[in-house]
Amino acid sequence: MKLFGVTGWKNSGKTGLVERLVKEITGRGFVVSTMKHAHHTFDVDHKGKDSLRHRVAGANEVLLTSSKRWALMHELRAQVEPTMDELLAHISPCDLVLIEGYKRDRHPKIETNRRETGQPLIALEDDTVRAIASDRKFEELDLPQFDLDDTCAIADSILHETGLDY
Repeated sequence: MKLFGVTGWKNSGKTGLVERLVKEITGRGFVVSTMKHAHHTFDVDHKGKDSLRHRVAGANEVLLTSSKRWALMHELRAQVEPTMDELLAHISPCDLVLIEGYKRDRHPKIETNRRETGQPLIALEDDTVRAIASDRKFEELDLPQFDLDDTCAIADSILHETGLDY
């Protein structure tokens, strides 16, 4: 299982790029999973749903199943947030895991950056950033740079970087 990240500041285009990369890379016959880090609380179930009722009642884990999918929700309560590696152990075998977020972890990444956000580049201080996907060029960088919308070229680069382009 190979790992490759998509990182960047808020509103830089991470989620859209991950979505397009999943479609592109699975379309080439690879099995792709994703992992996204959220910096806030979130719910995958909603008010009135049985799974939420179980969780609110105090269940440590809630496994929701159907004939179409299953999802495991684990409440941390007062526990420390697991590391990326600990969480990856729960992902079924696949060719590639695209990781959205996890800026500070040490896996290879492509950084998304949009001119309109005015955010600085993470790549200037993070040697795990292997390339930039943006709507502008950064002359000061000695890294591959892609147009944020050039999904095919970005996918080619990721498959090459991970050794999946054999």
